[in-house]
Amino acid sequence: MTGRTMRLRRLRRLTTGQVEGGTGRTGLRRGEAHAAPKVVALGGGMGLSASLTALRRITGELTAVVTVADDGGSSGRLREELGVLPPGDLRKALAALCGDDDWGQTWSRVIQHRFQSQGDLHEHAVGNLLIVALWEQLGDPVQALDLVGKLLGAQGRVLPMSAVPLELQALVKGHDPARPEDVDTVRGQATVALTPGEVLSVQVVPSDPPAVPEAVAAVLDADWVVLGPGSWFSSVIPHLLVPELLDALIETKARRVLSLNLAPQPGETEGFSPQRHLEVLARHAPKLALDVVLADQAAVPDRESLADAAKRFGAAVELAPVARQDGSPKHDPELLAAAYDRIFRMHGRIGPWR
Repeated sequence: MTGRTMRLRRLRRLTTGQVEGGTGRTGLRRGEAHAAPKVVALGGGMGLSASLTALRRITGELTAVVTVADDGGSSGRLREELGVLPPGDLRKALAALCGDDDWGQTWSRVIQHRFQSQGDLHEHAVGNLLIVALWEQLGDPVQALDLVGKLLGAQGRVLPMSAVPLELQALVKGHDPARPEDVDTVRGQATVALTPGEVLSVQVVPSDPPAVPEAVAAVLDADWVVLGPGSWFSSVIPHLLVPELLDALIETKARRVLSLNLAPQPGETEGFSPQRHLEVLARHAPKLALDVVLADQAAVPDRESLADAAKRFGAAVELAPVARQDGSPKHDPELLAAAYDRIFRMHGRIGPWR
């Protein structure tokens, strides 16, 4: 038995004991009437923010597990200068969990505010500086994020997926237009996200990064795990490259929903069909099973091919209108919340929560 497997079993015993012998934040044991589902959402950037903004409308038992491979902008500068985890995607997740009241919306705007100047503070986000300051004060990234969440009145918890900052590397065919058949290695999340050519696969450095134990425990204790939407190679798949986190995603008794993007992303998924997203996911995590694949009904031109791709994961396809009505490739929070709520009720194991 490997050390990773033993650690995963210890975490499972711990979380099982908490569920069976105690109560969650709602004060209700799993299975009791009106108890909220425990949901873990994984991703990064605006895709994860869209999921969190929707999910906080239907459950108070919500945990975000966030990628830590960002190396661009304010996050990249702080990471390079101070050697810290990139705080940007963590900040965005916290902002998405802020409530709709004056307190929540004020703090959401404050932590998202970027300074505009001619000096070193230019384009730094207030929330990034606050998170890093608390990391330095407390010496514990999880405790610091919990404290920021408490200050904001966040309706859920935000955790990094790994305890160390990661570098994303991609194998890209045709990265150089002059050599369309050649495969090059492209380094850095910001570069991968906008790379020309066809991304074949991604990996993280270090190749066996430690998962944050609280993130693993949350996945093992969840009723539902939500993966996506978001930048496929730079925000969604990286979670599957952290071995302990992937083990938890495979072994958890939670049901798993994959939320697809509304449109291909210029650069890393240019020209991808919905089913192509599933195919590359399977290449990176062949043992991963899914229960539901959620897609916007207007973004699926070939429903039969998507259903076939989903079957390889053991998943059903749920089509729903989840896009904003303004024509932009962005999720509507209310429509996405309704889709998640329906999925949790139709496909869940523990019955209705309200």
